[in-house]
Amino acid sequence: MSMETKTSSPWSSGPKEILKHGLGLLSEDTDTNRRLAMIIVDNAVELMIKTYLGLPKRVTGIHISRAKSAEIMESFPKLLDALEEHASEKLDGVNLGEIEWYHRLRNQLYHQGNGLTVERENVEIYAELAKLLFFRLFDEELEIKVSDEIKVLGEFIFQWSKLERGIINYSEFLTDTYGRTPSVLAATKLLVEEGKMSPDQFHKIKYLQDIRNKAVHGHSTDGVVLPPDAILILSQVHEWLKLMDEQYSKKNA
Repeated sequence: MSMETKTSSPWSSGPKEILKHGLGLLSEDTDTNRRLAMIIVDNAVELMIKTYLGLPKRVTGIHISRAKSAEIMESFPKLLDALEEHASEKLDGVNLGEIEWYHRLRNQLYHQGNGLTVERENVEIYAELAKLLFFRLFDEELEIKVSDEIKVLGEFIFQWSKLERGIINYSEFLTDTYGRTPSVLAATKLLVEEGKMSPDQFHKIKYLQDIRNKAVHGHSTDGVVLPPDAILILSQVHEWLKLMDEQYSKKNA
């Protein structure tokens, strides 16, 4: 994954090692190991959020009272709410709804016994989402061994996250969003209305968004995580936005 990284911070080591341990279990692909890996990846996600929200204000600029912090730590949904409230600028490309969806899948595995299994693909995709969240929170790339196909998906997810934020920023620069940050779909509709985006580009972006959402939720077709044209179309839209938006071009030179 093409990410610029800083020196590893001491507080990131805990979630990093847990995440690596979870994926390491997949070296022997059994139902039991997949269940355990899913649970451990989820534990790593929870720990990285708790770690980030608990860092000193000098590090993050976030101040949460002790009473509020204790309340937040009570449940996974409250952690996600707090992260969205206090660190929304760190969540480019991170869909907290998807993370919560995988957390619920993990809960089913944990609470409903050994009768349930989980597909390896779901564990690996959750790990890719966890890697993106880790990068956003700690500015550090995390190398974890996954299948080549999931590695390509991880790169796709990361590049899509940059494109998604770029399109939203471009729409906010050109149009009146009434103080609200639109979704990428709302942003593209605004750009089409303003004559800054062709219907063809709109359909390409909608297509890419649908691919990402289906892949992340395990709705692949015939075992194919990404269609063959996904990377090409992503690159085409990326180059189009670079031509249209000088700021995006500078950030992605």
